[in-house]
Amino acid sequence: MSVPDLAEPTRGGTTVPEPLRARPVPRPGRWVSGAIVLVLAAMVAHALVTNPNFRWDTVWLYLRDVNVVRGVGWTLVLTFGSMAIAVVLAVLLAVMRRSDNPVMRWVAWCYIWFFRGTPIYTQLVFWGLISVLYPRLSLGVPFGPELLVFDTRTVITAFWAALIGLALNEAAYLAEIVRAGLGSVDTGQAEAARALGMKESRILRRIVLPQAMRVIVPPTGNETISMLKTTSLVVAVPFTLEITYATSAIGSRTFEPIPLLIVAALWYLLITSVLMVGQHHLERYYGRGFDDGGRAGRRRPLPAGPGKQAAIRAASTTRDDPFAEVTP
Repeated sequence: MSVPDLAEPTRGGTTVPEPLRARPVPRPGRWVSGAIVLVLAAMVAHALVTNPNFRWDTVWLYLRDVNVVRGVGWTLVLTFGSMAIAVVLAVLLAVMRRSDNPVMRWVAWCYIWFFRGTPIYTQLVFWGLISVLYPRLSLGVPFGPELLVFDTRTVITAFWAALIGLALNEAAYLAEIVRAGLGSVDTGQAEAARALGMKESRILRRIVLPQAMRVIVPPTGNETISMLKTTSLVVAVPFTLEITYATSAIGSRTFEPIPLLIVAALWYLLITSVLMVGQHHLERYYGRGFDDGGRAGRRRPLPAGPGKQAAIRAASTTRDDPFAEVTP
């Protein structure tokens, strides 16, 4: 009984086995579960489209309302403004938590403990009452003369109270994310930089933070999306220009709260989708060389047909003899 020749000779005389053509195992459960999910999704879509109580005509009418669009703009300003302030404070707090100075460590720990331990709505209420608690604010020497005095109600308006309240609360959560990211970088990186004579601030900025961004970016993106929806709580300040309050006010005036809630939900979904796309590209950028998500870790597929056989022969020949020249 003859055995079929499964090897194909190459130019250098080395034989390379033919690639195996494995047949995939049939899995009917996948098709059945997929069909069930599609049927359920179609039922949900049918219930949403055909139910007249959703008033899709009203949804489309107020989706482009000037007050709603203005609310979307203020929501974006609050989201990105508070996140920008929170990121700066978070890096500062994370560095303080890692400091050798015990005062710095305890101040940072107390800050994080307080703002993570109290509800954001309660904090916003206090910021809304800041002018009642402190009718005037001053700058000067503690227990000494006041150099600058100003009215609290004039300086800290509802917008600034909402922005500061959101930023201070978010900084406590981001500080732990940044601290985890800084801790993920091998200490040998900083030690090597110190051996080269680099200052601590430069090591943090040029060595540690760029490598820590791979760990910091994904949860920070989630916190940004969460902040987008947390802005609906600034009514406690009260700040009444964001999208949730704007749609609720229209719904109360027209006695159609459900369509206006759908309007707010659609705007939130649109903004969240854009943020998720941006987060995906940031993760790929900072994850280059670490996983298969970046371009550095992606392998090119072998060409099909005769080119595939030539590529296999070339790989085998160059593995045996690095100086061999192979032509397809």
